Amino acid sequence: MVLVTAVLDVLRTADGERLAASVLPGPGTTAVVLAHGFSGSIPRVRWIAERLAAFATVLSYDARGHGRSSGVTTLGDREVLDLDAAVRAARSLGAGEVVTCGWSMGGSTAIRHAALRGTDVAGHRLECPPDAVVSVSATSRWFVRDTVAMRRLHRVVETRSGRLYARRVMRTRISAAGWDPLPVSPLDCVADVAPIPLLVVHGDRDGYFTLDHPRALAAAAGEPVELWLEEGFAHAESGASPELVDRIGAHLPVLLDRRAGDPA
Repeated sequence: MVLVTAVLDVLRTADGERLAASVLPGPGTTAVVLAHGFSGSIPRVRWIAERLAAFATVLSYDARGHGRSSGVTTLGDREVLDLDAAVRAARSLGAGEVVTCGWSMGGSTAIRHAALRGTDVAGHRLECPPDAVVSVSATSRWFVRDTVAMRRLHRVVETRSGRLYARRVMRTRISAAGWDPLPVSPLDCVADVAPIPLLVVHGDRDGYFTLDHPRALAAAAGEPVELWLEEGFAHAESGASPELVDRIGAHLPVLLDRRAGDPA
């Protein structure tokens, strides 16, 4: 059975944002919700969606503050509401199982979304948990400054000129308000992803987050969890190979078979 073929122009989040979204139909009744990284968008992850569509229907969306969506990015805080809306949409299209697959910021968001299911974020309850999570190139903690790339990113996020550059050049609108309160980090909540299966994927050439991040996440997570440390893989969407994306797609049934109990 193939999911309903559809192109979603807009998703609406619980806090009122409007997110651009699209669907690539695939075989079976599994759907993958693709959550891009910082400064990403539907066009930039289109090639990943196309490869994953060989294994499942793929729903992609522009996170708040990105591309054609409304709002400003909060760098993984309220983005869990975006992912919740996308999972809800995937189920409304007929998905029997939904796997969230996040990259960099999206990978942190996917962990937090699953871990915080049933709780309130910014006054809105997360009501649509996934059946499995794939987190690629994600940070384990906030305020990372131990790599050149992250120090550069902090200058973009924390300065007015940097945010203006992001808006004009990267088509990314960044919140100037900062975090208040500080959101729980992926490492501090990853244990609560269980019993939803979690796959953590990270490259040994990642210039943003060193290998201590995926190792810490996998060590803190409850079962079932898997850790793939990929030789020669750099960072997120831009560093991934077609072979890696295909392996993730082929591994989806294995992840889903490891479900234990009701994730709600």
